[in-house]
Amino acid sequence: MTRLDKLIAGSGRFSRSEAREAIRAGRVSALGRVLTRPEERVEEDLPVLVDGERLRTDALRYFMLDKPAGVLTASRDARQPTVLELLPAELRRLGLQPVGRLDKDTTGLLLLTNDGDFAHRVISPKSGVVKTYLARTQGDVDAEDERGFARGLELEDGTKCLPAGLESLGDGLCLVRVQEGKYHQVKRMLAARGKPVLELRRLAIGGLELDERLGSGNLRELFPGEIELVFAHSHRL
Repeated sequence: MTRLDKLIAGSGRFSRSEAREAIRAGRVSALGRVLTRPEERVEEDLPVLVDGERLRTDALRYFMLDKPAGVLTASRDARQPTVLELLPAELRRLGLQPVGRLDKDTTGLLLLTNDGDFAHRVISPKSGVVKTYLARTQGDVDAEDERGFARGLELEDGTKCLPAGLESLGDGLCLVRVQEGKYHQVKRMLAARGKPVLELRRLAIGGLELDERLGSGNLRELFPGEIELVFAHSHRL
């Protein structure tokens, strides 16, 4: 059981004070009854309507964002824009955080959630969740580069990378599949093979592919079933 005003505020559409105002104004109903007391305790799965519209009151939420270049994957930064600043006001109240990181100039699929256990599971190396990137490089990767990635690279500073997938697409394009998230990893691995990255875009996390219909800077909530797609094909490069 939880307070009615807390339940409504948990939707992200209303602050706690706005929720109380809506309740007292008779705008909130459930199961055919108008609810007028903010302090009333209700079941957390109660189907609540505000102004006749069903309210999302799920505690845990999951979104995919098509991250644009030029924004930081961070919760806040005093000098530069962050991915959370792309969210509409009602979603900023949900406590969403980015799952892992994309470099400032890297675009593509970024997950946002307020489910800390889910986020930890996605980024943990033990989960083996494979992230797929499309890279444009200076020069085409070749079969020897692909074999080097499959063996696992050791970078100049001694960083050892797990075996990864590399597939040439020609015309300076390639697909990269990694199951860990070291600092600038994809860029550093390709640079180590003499193929500096010019552009980088994440296409998929596990079996969940970026919805290219979103457009840069836009997001949508994950559909039922998409959450577990993230863990599909783990450790498969």
